[in-house]
Amino acid sequence: MMEFKIDPRAFGDIQEQIDFYNLQQKGLGKKFHSEIKVYFKAIQKNPFYQIRYDNIRCLPLKIFPAMIHFSINEKESVIIVHAVISTNKDPEENWVKK
Repeated sequence: MMEFKIDPRAFGDIQEQIDFYNLQQKGLGKKFHSEIKVYFKAIQKNPFYQIRYDNIRCLPLKIFPAMIHFSINEKESVIIVHAVISTNKDPEENWVKK
């Protein structure tokens, strides 16, 4: 299995959405976090999702409006999560930080 790394900025993306959902409804942020963890495990098992741009692959969540942006370094056997972007935001605010 490939090593799995999460960019610190992606942690910020996740926390921002957890905070947002907790403001909407108590416990909703925890549900979002749980779903993210399920999707991270799915990526680890099968990381070869469609490349959307440059070398970035994207996996949309089904329950929450968010998309995981990640890349694979096959030579080093590593998956890197670059961002977890809310698909409800203005596209001008959403960009993957490299």
